[in-house]
Amino acid sequence: MSPDTDPPTRAHPVVRLRPKAEARAIRHGFPWVYADELVTDRRTQGLAPGALAVLEDAERHELGLVTVNTQSRIIARMLDRDPAAVIDRAWFAARLARALALRQRLFDAPFYRLIHAEADGLPGVIIDRFGDAAVIQPNAAWAEAHLAALAAALAEVTGVATIVKNGSGRARGLEGLAEETLLLTGTLAGPVPVAMNGAVYMADLMGGQKTGLYYDQRPNHAFAARLAGGGRVLDVFSHVGGFALACLAAGATSALAVDASAPALALAAEGAAAMGQGASLATRQGDAFAAMEALAAEGAAFDLVVCDPPAFAPAKPALVAGLRAYERVALLAAKLVAPGGYLGLCSCSHAADLAAFRSACARGIGRAGRRGQLIFTGGAGPDHPMLPQLAESAYLKALFFRLD
Repeated sequence: MSPDTDPPTRAHPVVRLRPKAEARAIRHGFPWVYADELVTDRRTQGLAPGALAVLEDAERHELGLVTVNTQSRIIARMLDRDPAAVIDRAWFAARLARALALRQRLFDAPFYRLIHAEADGLPGVIIDRFGDAAVIQPNAAWAEAHLAALAAALAEVTGVATIVKNGSGRARGLEGLAEETLLLTGTLAGPVPVAMNGAVYMADLMGGQKTGLYYDQRPNHAFAARLAGGGRVLDVFSHVGGFALACLAAGATSALAVDASAPALALAAEGAAAMGQGASLATRQGDAFAAMEALAAEGAAFDLVVCDPPAFAPAKPALVAGLRAYERVALLAAKLVAPGGYLGLCSCSHAADLAAFRSACARGIGRAGRRGQLIFTGGAGPDHPMLPQLAESAYLKALFFRLD
């Protein structure tokens, strides 16, 4: 290169780890850089949320291509180990095709989680598939900025005709993103029926919680169904009847679904009717804690009680209060289990690990005056893969007990 020749222009700016930051974890697959690990000079602070940058360690060795959001505690997310990667429709298509190959091997019908964020190589992105429709949750600023290319690649790879953007939830707030749910392509005539574990669920892709259905509980629904034959079932925090409908499909004599959302319970009833089990499902709308206390006062007892509450401990500051809430759920639910019956308790809290959750459940069962055998420990289904380097990607815990 002659003295008069300009050096090659970088496609992206450079961001650099602080000298004491652990670059080894990044090299070994950890996908996040926290705000206190990155040099945040004026140039870095000036990057727009979701901007792409080349990440270097303190010795200026390139680590890969990242997306940067200085408004977030997770200031950088690894997108590609190749610093020269081009994030375009073809790049998205390659990631989607890899994810699709796994799901097609796992399931014989196109109803599953297609993209599980970092574990599928798309940080902060959730995509659930409902046959000819899909719901994208762009929970990180970079995904919001590249949504058009992502949606185009999704249609190309899967052939779905309807794509919904679900821009709601706590994660978007942490990224500084506004809430917005809209139809990107195609049409929706109403809730989508989803056959799963012998049951029929009605998924509201535009107005329901999250993407409209919780695919992660599929294997735990199946285990609960094994306990339900000929029994009375109580499904607390039921959403659209996740455990209740699976148990009815397996031969439960009756099921009561309890949830705070009247629309969710209406969808549960619609699903039961579609299964020919409309007369076997009852619903009770209201606060779950109050409902369990009322059922105990009424002298109600069930052969199987399952509680699947929202995340009581979504982050470490909420851990202590969250574990107390899980303990209270176990206490109230255990009182409603008939002798020799079964109790299922679930947590989707990132901050509460399995040991802490199990201890909280055991305390609650003990405080209820019951003795329990732990017979099953479950997690999310295989369409929700775990990134081994990221504990947060294995968030779901399900414990089933037999109570004396």
